[in-house]
Amino acid sequence: MLWARLAQTITPLEPQRRAAPVAQSKPADTAEAPPPPPKRIKGRVPPPLPPPPCAAPAPRPLDRHGLDAGWDKRLAKGLVAPDFSLDLHGFTLDEAHARLDHGLTLARQQQARLVLLITGRPRPAGSARGAIRAHVADWLAQGAHGHAIAALRVAHVRHGGAGALYIVLKRQR
Repeated sequence: MLWARLAQTITPLEPQRRAAPVAQSKPADTAEAPPPPPKRIKGRVPPPLPPPPCAAPAPRPLDRHGLDAGWDKRLAKGLVAPDFSLDLHGFTLDEAHARLDHGLTLARQQQARLVLLITGRPRPAGSARGAIRAHVADWLAQGAHGHAIAALRVAHVRHGGAGALYIVLKRQR
């Protein structure tokens, strides 16, 4: 019965070589009406869609990246001078995000290893102040430069303390 329905929807390529009509059997008492014939597609059939991309692994938290003990000690004591500084005070969230991205591009072009990012002190949740600081870690982890960042640490008091961050960039090879 299904074959007979399908055969009715087909138009032969060569009408003179048409096959004999297929005998149709009456469907048993069914309350359903037969489905409408499928729509014909003109032209070529598009290729199948590519498989969905694999989910990218979740970015690692930047504050938990491992630095060797020497780096961590020098950063904690404030013995390393930043190669590049970026100040995000006085900007809106969108402006700060764009400035951070542009600043990291410049720092990488200059082959800086330690970037001092001045954000302001973190504030309690719900406060309008400290919003940039609250978003920085997410911007860095999910941004275009996330793969080039080795670690993110709170700056030494000499470089701004809790109101600033060190961004340690990986060595470019």
